[in-house]
Amino acid sequence: MPEERNVLEDINEKCAVVGIYGNKEASKLAYFSLHALQHRGQEAAGISSSNGTKLQTIKKRGLVMRVFDEKKLETLRGSSAIGHTRYSTAGDDSILDAQPVFARYDLGEMAIVHNGNLTNAEEIRNKLIDKGAIFQTFMDTENLIHLIAKSEKRKLLDRIIDAVQRIEGAFSLVFLSRTKMFAMRDRHGFRPLSLGKLPSGGYIVASETCAFDLVGAEFIRDVEPGELLIFNEGREPKSIKVFEPTPKHCIFEYVYFARPDSKVFGQSVYQTRKNMGKELAHIKPVEADMVIPVPDGGVPAAIGYAQESGIPYEMGIMRNHYIGRTFIEPTQEMRDLKVKMKLSPMIDIIKGKRVIVVDDSIVRGTTSKRIVRMLKEAGASEVHMRVSSPPTTDPCFYGVDTPDKDKLIASKMTQDEICKFIEADSLAYLDEASLLRSVNTEEDNYCTACFTGKYIV
Repeated sequence: MPEERNVLEDINEKCAVVGIYGNKEASKLAYFSLHALQHRGQEAAGISSSNGTKLQTIKKRGLVMRVFDEKKLETLRGSSAIGHTRYSTAGDDSILDAQPVFARYDLGEMAIVHNGNLTNAEEIRNKLIDKGAIFQTFMDTENLIHLIAKSEKRKLLDRIIDAVQRIEGAFSLVFLSRTKMFAMRDRHGFRPLSLGKLPSGGYIVASETCAFDLVGAEFIRDVEPGELLIFNEGREPKSIKVFEPTPKHCIFEYVYFARPDSKVFGQSVYQTRKNMGKELAHIKPVEADMVIPVPDGGVPAAIGYAQESGIPYEMGIMRNHYIGRTFIEPTQEMRDLKVKMKLSPMIDIIKGKRVIVVDDSIVRGTTSKRIVRMLKEAGASEVHMRVSSPPTTDPCFYGVDTPDKDKLIASKMTQDEICKFIEADSLAYLDEASLLRSVNTEEDNYCTACFTGKYIV
């Protein structure tokens, strides 16, 4: 997980993707868009651009601002570019596994960026190796390069369609050739991908609309599940329905991953999180003096909880945003100190008070325990933990990095046992029905496998 978003917990988004087409400042716009999407991955960043005759790629481990500077961006010339920020859920932790994935093949050159996880990647990989394919990385995305290169179809568009019809799982993809760009979502639309129009000309696709806001793009619509968009010079994007859509959007985008100022799956992330807090206020009510969030993930839900319950909202915990990764010896004392480096209790506010603390999720439970203990050491008379999502009982296989099932506290403990473990005076989770109400749906179009164990593919 991004160190700047959560403290020590263990749920991580895989990646963010962006594509710019038909704009002379394509690589720079991709760079700024990746800044807006940095929260989705901090391990590596990369951009590929095309000047119409040749693709150029720069990728490296590290944050976007450390990978690129003005000099490097000047080398990425052309009116089209794709970009990627990475958190590894599949693949190895090396520069070879950074994206975009680039290859030369019989039709020319191609680069691909991918957000998601291919559930049949190992099967495809083994079949390709049996046919003589040589892989340079451990990424499931590289499968697509080989499938496209080995396809018997004559046109690139047909090869892409042929390739995506062989893969399973979650994928939001952007392909870049020398003259065209393609964007696509899987039939379930697990991971978000939106289409926008740039004020200076051309189009943008990105994992979240917060990227549009930064570069001044106008939101047009979401790329539909199962839809392939084709970007060609001088034309509006062409749409092809590759798969019949069966929407199963990742509901954890609303709970945690997406930035609050984004719209994903057609709705405001901030408002849905406030709705979660309002729903939570009706579950196991408790008398208290204040509602405080675990920053930053718990803020919108805590605001909603306070508004609905009538209990005052306070910033009882302050967040230090300037702490990077640190080498810490694995002792309990050092782990507790690491929490204190990132989170500081407002002692004057919480001392002697009954506190409701709102967080977006509990994974292993260790961070929640340290937060509760920190608040009590600061003088809180009671600490009541409220979680704006159901218990996380199962790992995700659709582009999210979660611990194994046996490391998820809710898979092996009852709610009362978890409450005792984290040393809270009470504990309550949002239930699935309330969560679905929060995102304004009664339809079965969201994936909740991490809460239910009911996997889609």
